[in-house]
Amino acid sequence: MTRYVLGLTGGIGMGKSTTARMFADEGIPVWDADSTVHRLYSAGGAAVAPLSQAFPESLVSGAIDRGALKARIAADPTALKRIESIVHPLVGQDRAEFLAQSTADIVLLDIPLLFEGGSDRMCDGVAVVSVPADVQRARVLDRGTMTPADLDRILANQMPDTDKRARATWVIDTSTLEGARTKVRAILSEIREKLRNA
Repeated sequence: MTRYVLGLTGGIGMGKSTTARMFADEGIPVWDADSTVHRLYSAGGAAVAPLSQAFPESLVSGAIDRGALKARIAADPTALKRIESIVHPLVGQDRAEFLAQSTADIVLLDIPLLFEGGSDRMCDGVAVVSVPADVQRARVLDRGTMTPADLDRILANQMPDTDKRARATWVIDTSTLEGARTKVRAILSEIREKLRNA
């Protein structure tokens, strides 16, 4: 069976999680990088033992405290690379298991840093969620969970939206839910057409 692996990505506040749910609503199996990391960090998760060995202060009630890791990264520039060297292989293994177990003809990989990490190489096509920069900024700051400086720091680590759009197979404008849902359905019918003709 021919299978189509669709990547989904986009900067913070662009509406990626909402769009991933729209694909799931259409019956597409979704692998979510963020929720995988949360699972790995939770009590009993595969990342707990190696991370707590490397960073003992991060172990709180049998799980990894992301706040403690963030504080360590802020204080120690080498910490991020060490954390990534532990977590990335575990995330990759989880994704490989998802792909091996799924029998669907279309699957979605929801990965925030898809291009930055080179994961686009395992995708047959990539959908990028996008809104104008002022809308993105307002959405993130309206959540009340970070300061403008926090947001600027995150944006500095993400590939600019214009670059992502340039590399995308499809761009999904998430300014309205209706518009995004219409585009999701259009993308799926286009992929199904490709699979029929494969």
